[in-house]
Amino acid sequence: MLKELSGWHISSDGAWLRKSYKFKNFMQALKFVNAVGKVAEAEQHHPDIKLGWGYADISLQTHDAGGLHQNDFIVAAKIDEI
Repeated sequence: MLKELSGWHISSDGAWLRKSYKFKNFMQALKFVNAVGKVAEAEQHHPDIKLGWGYADISLQTHDAGGLHQNDFIVAAKIDEI
């Protein structure tokens, strides 16, 4: 399923699906993160998010499975639609 996503990668330990997004400023990054939060709530699948000036790093994992699951890839695709 990774091939269907653009810019996402799997961590070296195989446990996380990750992508970094770049923005012109903090407020654009924050707006994006808030939109990601809405997707996460709708899907009941919540990523780890690192937010800073001009960037947002998203990490997905299905904690109950102890690694990656189909849901991680589905949420990643929905995040890319933002």
